Amino acid sequence: MLLISLLIFMAMPRSSDGINGESGQWIHAYATYYGANQDPTSLVGACGYDDTLRAGFGLNTAALSGALFQMGQACGACYEITCHAAADPLWCLHGATVTVTATNFCPPNNGGGDGWCNPPRRHFDMSLPSFARIARLGNEGIVPILYRRVGCKRSGGVRFTLRGQGNFNLVLFSNVGGSGDVRAAWIKGSMTTTTTWSPMQRNWGANWQTAADYRRQTLSFRLLLGDGRTLEFAGVVPATWAPGQSFVAKAQFS
Repeated sequence: MLLISLLIFMAMPRSSDGINGESGQWIHAYATYYGANQDPTSLVGACGYDDTLRAGFGLNTAALSGALFQMGQACGACYEITCHAAADPLWCLHGATVTVTATNFCPPNNGGGDGWCNPPRRHFDMSLPSFARIARLGNEGIVPILYRRVGCKRSGGVRFTLRGQGNFNLVLFSNVGGSGDVRAAWIKGSMTTTTTWSPMQRNWGANWQTAADYRRQTLSFRLLLGDGRTLEFAGVVPATWAPGQSFVAKAQFS
């Protein structure tokens, strides 16, 4: 059985594109599932996406163990997952794959024990709809998988949701294509010089902050993804913006 598993693993397709330090090769891990329904508001978590449908991610989402989550750096990243049928032919759906977006963190079992999300394990706690795409339900709810980083295919432009209050600006970036994971962000107001971009800091998950006062200004953003691509979104937020509003750019990472 071990030899058969190794041969199947070696025969699986591999990609040479490196995203976020991954080689694109299939990597061994395990997966469980959470959520008894398909309500997108039940799939929110540590990345800050309030509604996975509205954020552009659909129902195929997953919470990642710390080895993958990287303190929020993986938020928005996409992973192709297949159940490792050679290792578990009874519960895996042979040949089935699903692409999920990282939207949450699977915390370790700090009380001890052998938790699946304990370091240094690579683990995906998938939404029920995504888990059901690759495995049969009814066992103990855990299967061996193979995963790899892939590009994110999004419909429409990048979404910017304004949060915070007063001169404290908190911005959620969602529906990001390309590698999906924002690694650096800059902001520019219409009252600043045209060449000045101010760096933002990750507050938590996919939320980025700046302490500068940009009220009553048209806002532009520049995003750098984990795959090295950069894109500018000029004037995507009008000067009449208020906390709680979302704005969708025309531009998108390919």
